[in-house]
Amino acid sequence: MNIRPPESARRFATPAPVLIVGAGPTGLVLALWLTKMGVPLRIIDKAAAPGTSSRALALHARSLELYRQLDLAEEVVARGHHVSAATLWVKGKKIRRIVPRAVGEDLTPYARLQIFPQDEHERLLIDRLAALGVGVEHNVELLDYREEGDHVVARLATPDGEEEFRAAYLMGADGARSAVRRIMGMGFPGGTYDQVFYVADVEGSGPAMDGELHADIDWTDPLGVFPLKEKGRARLIGTVKDRAGVEALSFADVAARATRHMQIQVERVNWFSVYRVHKRVAEHFRKGRAFLLGDAAHIHSPAGGQGMNTGIGDAINLAWKLAAVLKGGAPETLLDTYEAERISFARQLLVTTDRMFGFMTNTGKLAEIARVWLLPWALPALASIRPFREWRFRSMSQIAIHYRGRALSEGKAGRVEGGDRLPWISAGGHDNYAPLAHIGWQVHVYGAAGADVADWCECNDVPLHVFAFTAAHARAGLQRDALYLLRPDTYVALASAQPSAEVLERYFAARGIAPGQRQAQLRLTQPESELSLKPHEQIGK
Repeated sequence: MNIRPPESARRFATPAPVLIVGAGPTGLVLALWLTKMGVPLRIIDKAAAPGTSSRALALHARSLELYRQLDLAEEVVARGHHVSAATLWVKGKKIRRIVPRAVGEDLTPYARLQIFPQDEHERLLIDRLAALGVGVEHNVELLDYREEGDHVVARLATPDGEEEFRAAYLMGADGARSAVRRIMGMGFPGGTYDQVFYVADVEGSGPAMDGELHADIDWTDPLGVFPLKEKGRARLIGTVKDRAGVEALSFADVAARATRHMQIQVERVNWFSVYRVHKRVAEHFRKGRAFLLGDAAHIHSPAGGQGMNTGIGDAINLAWKLAAVLKGGAPETLLDTYEAERISFARQLLVTTDRMFGFMTNTGKLAEIARVWLLPWALPALASIRPFREWRFRSMSQIAIHYRGRALSEGKAGRVEGGDRLPWISAGGHDNYAPLAHIGWQVHVYGAAGADVADWCECNDVPLHVFAFTAAHARAGLQRDALYLLRPDTYVALASAQPSAEVLERYFAARGIAPGQRQAQLRLTQPESELSLKPHEQIGK
């Protein structure tokens, strides 16, 4: 069913400041954030209906942390499935069961891998948008667009015929075959993997259907069994070496691997899909008033389950900047920081996932020895070393992503620098991430805040949160009495070991940002969190 844009969008100076093309997780998260921040939008998708099958399964810790701002994290956790252990198989036998040692519990509230299939994920996001009065318009395709002054004019094909639609900005969240990227004329360099992937949603029984993760690593065509919440149901993800005629493949053509090697008795196949995977990053993520996000901007090997999470990060990084510019709280140059902050991570991720996938699929005796005989024993041994466990967890969970050295990042206090993710601390019954449910600028002080800082925050309508300093804060790298200014996406913008109102004033003035104006406008659509404190209140004291 097609739903027209909300009445608020049609009353705006243009039909909607933002046109989002693509209603996958990236486009939907972007739409949710903008709507929460009071920015009218229109979101379209050329598909006739939301997807009923999916490849992406994992939601990592950093995505869930950011989802707290949308009041989504706990519902995702409740609907999804935690993976408690992984078993490696060779030649039809279990050779190693790996139970992750305690790691991440003191780094994030979401330390365990969360399985939440993309199709269910999208339905949740669509429902949340609908509750806010925004509907996805299906069967609407972008044919072309042009820029006219301070607007984009998009030519759309709708069920009622062609129409022209004016918007301030165009968001390309329309996947690997992005029409926005094609019309931009943006290069998408990279390559295509030789292997063809398949994914099957199955119901059945057997030792590999026990609710844990299983992987068959003895051939150069890896097979993974990813558990779903329902008992006896899983997603099988594997590869096919022979690319000839893959479009005509059925589950029966690949079933032997699952049934014989991993002893799965498949009782029902809900759906089966075959697809090719590319490794590409767009030359740029912005051209004029058009932007690329998610798979439209970068696509990777599925190794590590990073793709969807990276698209979510793109959306949240860009959303608050768009809102600030559209509401007059920041210059348009703020939007340049989106590409600067996200493209380097996308390029790094492509290299990392490519190496991981290459290790699992390389042919030759040496590669087989390393994968089949060394990996099952080396991985648990390495995992017994706490620094390795933490490094691996930080990388896979995306909590290691930072924007140090970028235009919006400044200063250092303790081990925390401008551009870092704020360390998560839960001490004495107080969670320093609780105030981050509020979308907007805020200041954190761990210790005591000076009167001038408190007065500046009150005058500029920026929430100040003061936490009693503890040993846990020191271990996390935070400095007593230092000032940490947080961006609306919860990254540290400014870390100052010598806090003062002047430091805050100088930070915003240098970038042309007006935090008070933006905060006031955000609160028109999002009530202030009950956790926001008056300037002199202290948490945990």
